[in-house]
Amino acid sequence: MRKIAIAIALAAGLAAGSLAGLNAALPKPPAKTDAEKAAEAEKAAAAKAKEAELNNKAMDKAVANYKKNKGIVDPKPSPATTSGKKK
Repeated sequence: MRKIAIAIALAAGLAAGSLAGLNAALPKPPAKTDAEKAAEAEKAAAAKAKEAELNNKAMDKAVANYKKNKGIVDPKPSPATTSGKKK
């Protein structure tokens, strides 16, 4: 009987401790200065520009791949077709 009472007491203590831990409030982070905000905005703008550049490169690559695989050629004649030789 005594072992059961000890187990119940430990379980109740564990439950109360976990409940207290869940309800604990964390301290608020310090407010950002104007310099930190400006640096963060600059990083975000640089990341956005880099992402746009990578996106444009990927789109150009996809268009070139599509044209290559579908047999679509640019309207400009290639130098081999304007050599003047007849087949």
